[in-house]
Amino acid sequence: MTNPGTLYIVPTPIGNLGDMTERAIKTLADVAAIAAEDTRHTRKLMQHYGIQNDVFALHEHNETQRADAVIERLQQGDSLALVSDAGTPLINDPGYVLVQRCRQHGLKVVALPGACAVTVALSAAGLPTDRFAFEGFLPSKPQQRRAKLEALKTEPRTVVVYESPHRILHTLADMNAVLGTERQLVLARELTKQFETYLNGSAAELLQILTDDSNQQRGEMVLLISPLQQETEASDGPGEAAKRTLLLLLEDLPLKKAAAVTAKIHDERKNVLYQWGLENKNKD
Repeated sequence: MTNPGTLYIVPTPIGNLGDMTERAIKTLADVAAIAAEDTRHTRKLMQHYGIQNDVFALHEHNETQRADAVIERLQQGDSLALVSDAGTPLINDPGYVLVQRCRQHGLKVVALPGACAVTVALSAAGLPTDRFAFEGFLPSKPQQRRAKLEALKTEPRTVVVYESPHRILHTLADMNAVLGTERQLVLARELTKQFETYLNGSAAELLQILTDDSNQQRGEMVLLISPLQQETEASDGPGEAAKRTLLLLLEDLPLKKAAAVTAKIHDERKNVLYQWGLENKNKD
């Protein structure tokens, strides 16, 4: 009986070709074939790394139809690789349907670590990263986009979205209208490429920067929105429930750890809890 093959999820560079891992190159060379979002783009990448292999198209418009054929090949013993145009497949790219089908059929799926614009942007943006919400692309229609921003207005986590150059000014204008001038944003542009840029400020400030310099409107973009709680100064200290939790935890944990745990439980600011704990942990 033939052993079934494995589906490998293989990230590719988001800009800098030096970010392709040795394991990813070897995997693409060793599998029976490669399922690619855009075969032309992937063949150029393969040529750069000297990879010779069969490539077939699997994208958002044919994934459902092609999934059964891929499953059949895996069941017959072929190992296959899935790549998107850039970054990690399935992260706002095709592949979910195929991976779900593989799991349903008990087929092995192995994901390789690698480039992803979401994590790259988060790592260097200077916003809280202990929790975040990735929303992919915001809706293209203005009314729907503003409605989505309204829903995200009270989000206590850092919000990450992708945006395209031809919509960035409209999106920043909507963010200014919905989120106001106090909410801090970071625009990460052309990540890992020659003109990589991080711009930070309010939506109004970023809108002005991009309006004054049209070069800043070009390229792949990631927008990050600071969490609501970061913009709210807790002048009266943490809430009563958080105070009680912190005092209980302090019976068994050091202050730093107790403040961190309490912050996660109550969506409070860790530094505010820590300061309150310093002032109150030894009081009767």
